Amino acid sequence: MRVLVLNCGSSSVKFAVFNTATGTATVSGMVEEIGNAAKFKAKYAETKTQKSIDAPNHQHALVEIQNFLKEIGEDQDISAIGHRVVHGCEEFANSVLITPAVLKAVEECSALAPLHNPPNLQGIAAARKNFPTLPQVAVFDTAFHQTIPKHAFLYALPYQLYTDQKVRKYGFHGSSHRFVARETAKILGKDSKELCLIIAHLGNGCSATAVKFGESADTTMGLTPLEGIAMGTRSGSIDPGILFYLNKTLNYDFDRLNKLLNKESGLLGLSGISSDMRTVLEIAGYAPPSSVQTEDCNADSELQERAKIAVEVFCYRLAKEISSLAAALPKIDALVFTGGIGENSKFVREKALSHLGIFGFTKEGEFQNGKPQVLVVPTNEELLIAQDTEKVVNNL
Repeated sequence: MRVLVLNCGSSSVKFAVFNTATGTATVSGMVEEIGNAAKFKAKYAETKTQKSIDAPNHQHALVEIQNFLKEIGEDQDISAIGHRVVHGCEEFANSVLITPAVLKAVEECSALAPLHNPPNLQGIAAARKNFPTLPQVAVFDTAFHQTIPKHAFLYALPYQLYTDQKVRKYGFHGSSHRFVARETAKILGKDSKELCLIIAHLGNGCSATAVKFGESADTTMGLTPLEGIAMGTRSGSIDPGILFYLNKTLNYDFDRLNKLLNKESGLLGLSGISSDMRTVLEIAGYAPPSSVQTEDCNADSELQERAKIAVEVFCYRLAKEISSLAAALPKIDALVFTGGIGENSKFVREKALSHLGIFGFTKEGEFQNGKPQVLVVPTNEELLIAQDTEKVVNNL
């Protein structure tokens, strides 16, 4: 089956057309800066396209994508559209065909993901208008984590906040964790139901998940994607008392605190340089210079020290979060790294592992009987969305 996969953000639409029989994308790209100076980028065969376009909203962005697919002949035989939807609350434990009832439920979840679900809904509405005859499927980031037991997903808050307001841990990056768990089982030559894994998805957003016999048993992100590991611009877990302190001493209101924790913290806040781990590693002297480093980030001693601290904090807190997930598992067969940082930064992997000696992990890529392995497994959330879409459509 040929499936168009869409991932709609507040000002962007990522797209790819997958052949599920081969597991490959025949074309991929994105429209970014929607509503501003929109840009269209695409890769098809050996050809790359980049141009400025008029896209005041998601509807116009989808028109541009549709026209491009027609232009290169990739609009033929598309059988369905798969949408990444970030938050499904407790309503969805699986991917589903999009219906009016599903749309209503996703809208009701928007209060828990105000930066994600509204643009997801805009993209779905645009796709349904532009591709009215195609079945459309929602694939939820939160769905994989619906197997987490109550003792792991509840916060120690008044119980009514859960029953009345749905305040609980939901977890995110579910499609990535599910895909990597499946691929890891193939690599190890075992059924996923035999394995207990800890998977660390490390990118601009970071989360780790304990996968117990094929199901999510606990994860680091919570009610929102802010909890857990320190990230590119997000703080990760902090003492909530900090918020009261900043409100009282600096008069930070809710909007200021939200911006602080989501946009100004993490690697960016600690380093004062960048939210990009590649740049921070370079400034710290932990990686050779590349084109990623900008001219205005020449490393004087103070900047270098800040960059080193940022990397140290990131790796230590990553190790702490990985350690905490061991409580959810009866054993650990493997620790798996994925995502842009997880797949590409050997330094980060080794630094985090230096804090995890108590677990007796093997060296990366080595195998020793009775010891948990360390693996690097590339993620492919878009392929999983395409495969889920095919499964849902075939079951209609």
